[in-house]
Amino acid sequence: MDSLDLQVLTEARRWFAAGRRVWLVTVLETWGSAPRPPGALLALRDDGRVVGSVSGGCVEDDLIDRVRHGERVTTPSLVNYGVSKEEAARFGLPCGGNLRLLQEPLSSAAWIDEVLARTERHELVARRLDLASGSVTLEPASRGETFSFDGRTLRALFGPRWRLVIIGAGQLSRVLAHMALALDFEVICCDPREEYHLSWDLPGSRFSTAMPDDLVAELRLDPHSALVALTHDPKLDDLALLEALKSPAFYVGALGSRGNTARRKERLALFDLSPAEIDRLHGPIGLHLGARTPAEIAVAILAEVIAVRHGVDLAQKKTGSVSVPATTMQA
Repeated sequence: MDSLDLQVLTEARRWFAAGRRVWLVTVLETWGSAPRPPGALLALRDDGRVVGSVSGGCVEDDLIDRVRHGERVTTPSLVNYGVSKEEAARFGLPCGGNLRLLQEPLSSAAWIDEVLARTERHELVARRLDLASGSVTLEPASRGETFSFDGRTLRALFGPRWRLVIIGAGQLSRVLAHMALALDFEVICCDPREEYHLSWDLPGSRFSTAMPDDLVAELRLDPHSALVALTHDPKLDDLALLEALKSPAFYVGALGSRGNTARRKERLALFDLSPAEIDRLHGPIGLHLGARTPAEIAVAILAEVIAVRHGVDLAQKKTGSVSVPATTMQA
């Protein structure tokens, strides 16, 4: 899931607590070129307000009209759109696209409280809905599982926001943090050097003055976490990398040339890391885009992070190292 689902649940809980009637609408199945994937979530309020999305907009408009005209679904109910080409065109679906939705009344927000609390702890949780009874149960989930619906039971996954840990608080780090926040990452920057942490004032991010390896150990990096080391100081970068490469973090990278990366791997091999763990290190960091400015380098780094997150083959990745201007050498 993505953080939009957490926003949907948060708003649905707020509406419910205020005494409003609320329905959750989930994409169950799609055929053809449907705009939103199975599991996509929307919350609908009794006055027609919505948060989230299940299509390009026209399906949402129809759901809103139904509620505004007095429709009140009291049990989990299936809704189909785009059965014919005419209806697909009417609801703004791509040619031949069909959607099957589940609309359910929110009768309790207790399960939402638990989902939000568990995802805040960076847990992955599955919500199981029995359509016949409307009962909801929560259970642990593991990375790699997907949304499922068998006609009787819906099982949807809710996970934490993707997290980016940045070691170093220089110019490149600041630009990277800005971009990562725009991509809805939870951003944590770590730099114990006074001359850097005193100038960090980026709203929406968290800053730590701890030693990087201590912070990484404390965070317990999980498969929703990425770490990039950008200080050029082995005392800071290498210590953080030692901890991160032993974790299940989906991405670990460090700034530097091919020569610096080779020397870094030689240093890491002196510690309790296996060859496979060392091979997880992305370096030189970022896709080869010919990047030179801090902003361009940040784009290259985030492009690689996103590609790895989505399992994209990086065989085309680099034909040369990322060029690092002098202005970013302390990033």
